[in-house]
Amino acid sequence: MSENTQNRFMQSADVTQEQDPWAAVEWLSNKDLVGAEQLMMVRATIAAGNSHPFHRHPTREEIIYVVSGQAEQWVENEYRILKAGEMALVPQNAIHGTYNPFDEDVTFLAILSPSEADGPNIVDVSTEEPWVTLRAKPNRPETK
Repeated sequence: MSENTQNRFMQSADVTQEQDPWAAVEWLSNKDLVGAEQLMMVRATIAAGNSHPFHRHPTREEIIYVVSGQAEQWVENEYRILKAGEMALVPQNAIHGTYNPFDEDVTFLAILSPSEADGPNIVDVSTEEPWVTLRAKPNRPETK
C-alpha cells in the first residue's frame, strides 16, 4: 500500500482488482482496505452484452451510480435505463440486477452498507422465477 498511516485515502496503486464472471471489479473501500466499518465501495465495468444478474444482499443496502455508459438497472420488478450521473437505491435484501444490452461497456460505483455482514454477502436468484423470465416478457419496452 502507498504510505498511509490513517488508511483514509485510496490511491490507484492501492486498489484491489479482480475479474469476476460478470465484470472487472476494483475494490476502492472496505474494512480490509481502509478500515471502513459502515461503507464499502467498488467500481465495476460490465462489458457490452454482459450482466450482473438478479441477486440480493441480505444485510446490505446499496447505491449504484453510473460513471460512464448506460445500464438496464432493475430493482425488484421495476427497471430504468441509467446513464452517466444517474443512480439507483437498492434497499436491504431487495432483488436487483444490472444488465448491459448496449454496444459499449458500462462503469458504475456500487456503495454498500454496512461493510461487514453477518451471513451471506450475496444470494443469486437469477435462476428462480419470476426473475429468470422477467426480462424476456414480450410487453417489456425496448432498451436501446
